[in-house]
Amino acid sequence: MSLFRRVPSEPKPQLIRLGNREIEARGLAGGFWSDLYYRSMTVSWPGFFAGAAAIFLALNGGFALVYFLGDNPVANAVPGRFLDLLYFSIETLATVGYGDMHPQTDYGHLIATVEIFTGMSFLAVMTGLVFSRFSRPRARFVFARYPIVAQHDGQPTLMVRVANARHNTISGATARLWLIRGEQSAEGEYFRRYYELDLRRSENPVFALSWTIFHPIDESSPLHGSGPDDLAKAEALLVLTISGLDDNSAQQLNARRSYSQDHIRWQHRYVDISSSADDGRLIIDYGKFHDVTPEET
Repeated sequence: MSLFRRVPSEPKPQLIRLGNREIEARGLAGGFWSDLYYRSMTVSWPGFFAGAAAIFLALNGGFALVYFLGDNPVANAVPGRFLDLLYFSIETLATVGYGDMHPQTDYGHLIATVEIFTGMSFLAVMTGLVFSRFSRPRARFVFARYPIVAQHDGQPTLMVRVANARHNTISGATARLWLIRGEQSAEGEYFRRYYELDLRRSENPVFALSWTIFHPIDESSPLHGSGPDDLAKAEALLVLTISGLDDNSAQQLNARRSYSQDHIRWQHRYVDISSSADDGRLIIDYGKFHDVTPEET
């Protein structure tokens, strides 16, 4: 029986951000290599190509080292010159093969065969990842920086303004608004409860410009009787999701925006972004899209 036992290291904590609140998740196994595809799809373009270049150089350096261990496996390469073997490895991995250097021993041919297979696989993976990143549908929806609570049609109403930055047609656009807040059960246990808020109009047949989401705060609303202090105490969070079909690309688009209770502006209204020109043309000023003003009493 061994006197030394390997103690498994505790997984690194993960930081999750909901609204303006950071949550640290512990005890969840995982790492960089456990979800490489997801990381490849979500990293920025500079980070993606920097990572691909690092892997490319590491593979070539590794194969060059294996060539270096052989007995003059590459013709026309200066004996003992590692840089020549690195250049040959790059040509082989990229399946270029200029012809001035080539394998001349069985050892060299064996390593070159493995490297060619590795290069073809690497190229196929890179092609698939680049295509997936380019073909992934992305919505360009602009969400107002602040939700507001103001009087609308004679009753308090929660409102969120959304715009389609592409100005193309989104058919069958749907909106869903959720309230997430902390509550205590009858047994004294704290948990997070999810409420879907009823919207006055949850569908938009042609979403091309701007759209304001309305939730009446009536007796049936989970927000009825709640104020800023109540939502802050419950650590409330609003989550708005918008989805629809892009007529130009025939792709389903989805977008989401979260708001903490600190984002909500009570007794405020959105600044009007529409006006008319002298010739009767409608003008929409998106420079005022996020602006709010106190509600007149």
